Amino acid sequence: MAFEDYKTKDSVVIVYTGDSKGKTSASIGLMVRALGNRWKVAYIQFIKYWGVGEHVFIRDIMPVYEDNLLFYKGGKGFYNAGDLSEGHITEEQHKQAAMETYEKALECATSGGYDLVICDEINNAVNDGLLDTALLEKLLTTRHEKTSLCVTGRNFPEELLKHVDIATNMTKIKHHFDDKFLANKGIDY
Repeated sequence: MAFEDYKTKDSVVIVYTGDSKGKTSASIGLMVRALGNRWKVAYIQFIKYWGVGEHVFIRDIMPVYEDNLLFYKGGKGFYNAGDLSEGHITEEQHKQAAMETYEKALECATSGGYDLVICDEINNAVNDGLLDTALLEKLLTTRHEKTSLCVTGRNFPEELLKHVDIATNMTKIKHHFDDKFLANKGIDY
């Protein structure tokens, strides 16, 4: 097939999933590329309630991109993670925060007001039972026709791959966490 035989799409659905690190980092790179092309971007973050490096970065660049970048931080932290959990947050509070974040994501994805909507860690919210798989499918299938969508997190539901244009599985080869080393600031968060 010759190059001129290829077509373009007005928008795509992208998934970054898998058991290794790099999903959020890839989505930040996607955000940077989109903003560099003067796109309007909504970055919606599920789960990560605590302060992480990307929050500082996004906060610092928001004045530069003014109305072209929306950042929404939802969620209540790790859910059902034993000693890593945020403490006294109930299952109902986790579910309510996930639903509020989902509603913001759906609003941005269906409005036609954004070129790219990134839903960081939404797959985790679905896998943990904080959101139903049907809600993720609705997001993938009802987004505005000109809005690209990126969803990240572990355990993307395989049955939804039919709604996806690009899917990348981040596969762990080795990670120091397996040797009982905690995450490194600036590298892992």
